[in-house]
Amino acid sequence: MRKPLIAGNWKMFKTYDEVLSYAGDIIQRISDVKDVEILICPPYVYIHPLIEALKDSAVKTGSQNVFWEDSGAFTGEVSAPMIASIGTEYSIVGHSERRQLFGETDETVGRRVHAAFRGSLTPIVCVGETLAEREAGTTFDVVESQVRKGLAGLDADQGASLVIAYEPVWAIGTGKTATPEMAQEVHGFIRKILSDLFGREVSEQIRILYGGSVKGDNIDALMAQSDIDGALVGGASLDPASFERIIRFKR
Repeated sequence: MRKPLIAGNWKMFKTYDEVLSYAGDIIQRISDVKDVEILICPPYVYIHPLIEALKDSAVKTGSQNVFWEDSGAFTGEVSAPMIASIGTEYSIVGHSERRQLFGETDETVGRRVHAAFRGSLTPIVCVGETLAEREAGTTFDVVESQVRKGLAGLDADQGASLVIAYEPVWAIGTGKTATPEMAQEVHGFIRKILSDLFGREVSEQIRILYGGSVKGDNIDALMAQSDIDGALVGGASLDPASFERIIRFKR
């Protein structure tokens, strides 16, 4: 049985004081939640303060990105060993904003995935099509290419521990959401690819999250789908009350 994972991606939001206030609030709100893994991915500068603020809770922290080298003369970059050394367990890799705004490619996503594993981080590998690609009927081609290239060279043990996040680009921050049936169709397709890459037994262990304008009013229907194992939440994760509602999705 795959344990649901609800991950909040804060993107480039919040001040230091807001981070500490949020941490205190969310701890109180979800202290009794035991059957859902909870993750928050703040900007790099807040990872350690958030870890400290959340140390008496079950809430984990992750980074929003990771560089593909372990060390070196790479001004402005942050490596997996650095991130892991302060107690972080996860890293988002290949988010659509990184692909669209900062030139990420399937190749560099793959390099970051391998770097995450070398540094003892669990990568949350993001894939998804643009509106133009969906309207052109190439959703499955695009997603398959992203999955296969992003995970190329991984062994079955690595495959079993990674997380995939399907985020249709046209639904991120737009208020539009893929219907639960649309999301399930792509999630099921991704699981078939994972079965081809790592074997059916391993593919059944891999959690596939949905991301794209996830909110309290659509999380229940999304989580009712057989291959949706959680959510990568953007804007709705910035408010403790709305994030709590998503964490406490109805089964």
